[in-house]
Amino acid sequence: MDTAADTTALTIALAQYAQLPIGTPFDSFARSVMSIAKSRATSGAHPQLIVYPEMHLFGTPGVDGTESERLQLDAATDLHDDLIRSLSDLSRELGIWLIPGTLPEKAENGGIHNTAVVLSPQGKLVASYRKICPWRPHEGYVPGTSFTVVDIPGKGRIGLTICYDAWFPEISRQVAWLGADMIVNTVRTTTRDRLQEMVLARSNAIVNQVYMASVNAAEPDGMGDSLLVDPEGHVLSHLAGPRQQLLITTVNLDHARRVRNDGTEGCNKLWEEFRDDDPPIPLPLYDGSISSTRWAPRR
Repeated sequence: MDTAADTTALTIALAQYAQLPIGTPFDSFARSVMSIAKSRATSGAHPQLIVYPEMHLFGTPGVDGTESERLQLDAATDLHDDLIRSLSDLSRELGIWLIPGTLPEKAENGGIHNTAVVLSPQGKLVASYRKICPWRPHEGYVPGTSFTVVDIPGKGRIGLTICYDAWFPEISRQVAWLGADMIVNTVRTTTRDRLQEMVLARSNAIVNQVYMASVNAAEPDGMGDSLLVDPEGHVLSHLAGPRQQLLITTVNLDHARRVRNDGTEGCNKLWEEFRDDDPPIPLPLYDGSISSTRWAPRR
């Protein structure tokens, strides 16, 4: 497939970069985004979607968890402030889709959510997603309770998860069921279990037949090892090690829909397992069931 000439292709950039400490002038981040926007994939295309790691703009180096949470609370956004306006202006100026990592968002009853936001090429805040599974007991974020997918016109649908969410298969399954062709998992993993997370990126891609884009922070904040996995579990790109690196590649999200239609490696049609006349399968853990008539992804 000649993705460079394919108008449905999407060129994405995963920025395996170190966190910027709270208080870093916004211009520093803007220069980073502008530099990436001028780069090219091997296809020759400039990035259309740029993604940064979890809490990229809200680093708290040299402090413990309690102090880090306090600093993030003091700097938290309500998603209607100068930070969002600056991000909107930047995405509009460059004509890109932008996921600037995640942001501490003020929670209604106190505390903060860990929230991913998506800015469109028109400079609009088109979506936000609150991390459902904080890394307990180490993170004090208020959990989110809903799922988020975003349509990129002419390209496909992306879904959002954040770091530890990837360890819970129900979350990726729900996002895929909402029709995501790619799940973007923004990460700041500082611990040895990044090895397991790379396995999870492949397994979540395989069992849900979606692309998985897992972008981790670089050292000294994160362990790196960002990767992009296709809907059959093949690793398309891997930024090995913890150093700061940039991944730019061009994909066609329609490939996820082809895999669901034709089967993984032409064999497994996971979303066609149940027939309309199959009885419900009880799921006592969730006080619910699998309904055969609701199994297929929504579009």
